[in-house]
Amino acid sequence: MPITINCDMGEAFGLFKCGDDEGIMPFITIANVACGFHASDPSVMRKTVRLAKAHGVKVGAHPSLPDLQGFGRREMKIGKDELTDCLVYQIGALKGFLDAEGMTLNHVKPHGALFGMAIRDEAVAEGIANAVAVFGAPIIGMAGTLHETVYTAKALAFIPEYYIDLDYSDEGALVITREHDAKDPDEAARRAVRVTTEGLATTASGKTFPLRAETYCIHSDTPNAVALAKTVTTALKPWLAA
Repeated sequence: MPITINCDMGEAFGLFKCGDDEGIMPFITIANVACGFHASDPSVMRKTVRLAKAHGVKVGAHPSLPDLQGFGRREMKIGKDELTDCLVYQIGALKGFLDAEGMTLNHVKPHGALFGMAIRDEAVAEGIANAVAVFGAPIIGMAGTLHETVYTAKALAFIPEYYIDLDYSDEGALVITREHDAKDPDEAARRAVRVTTEGLATTASGKTFPLRAETYCIHSDTPNAVALAKTVTTALKPWLAA
């Protein structure tokens, strides 16, 4: 199965900058563009979509909880229907910019705390699925969790993901942090290749666990994101989707 490299990007806001989208874009195949609730604004969305188009990178929506101050990395209580409405609003906004550039909505990937909540809360996962179903797009999530169970039950195309710059616990759970630490590019590449060739991911303590992945994520706000993207993409080149 060909794989893709994805990046959470377009996360600047007004005069505030976040990540080096221009530096990362040449080394990825799909982009998850922030939709305004955890980061970004209309001008940043437009600029990021155009940058992706110039590099031949497909674009998906990266909607979040309404948490601009916390960058979408704080959990909150929100009803299923309200969550669906929040996500339809955000995805629809990005789709407008894609339509303006003659591009299609490639996928949806929930952001930050919302991604983590949907792993263990069925109502949250259903709220997300109901929103994505409106657009008929594939959705990115973690294999073997409620992501896969709920999303596929809603007949959504499911894309399992591996995180290059986040850690996994010994139980195989994703460790979501509010700030990301730099990762060693060579070690990150080695681990990514192992996921690809053996279906095994490495935990923070060095243990391994089975993980299925078809897309590999780098965050634009990881301190050495460009170096990570370049090194990992080079290592995974034999398996990358055309």
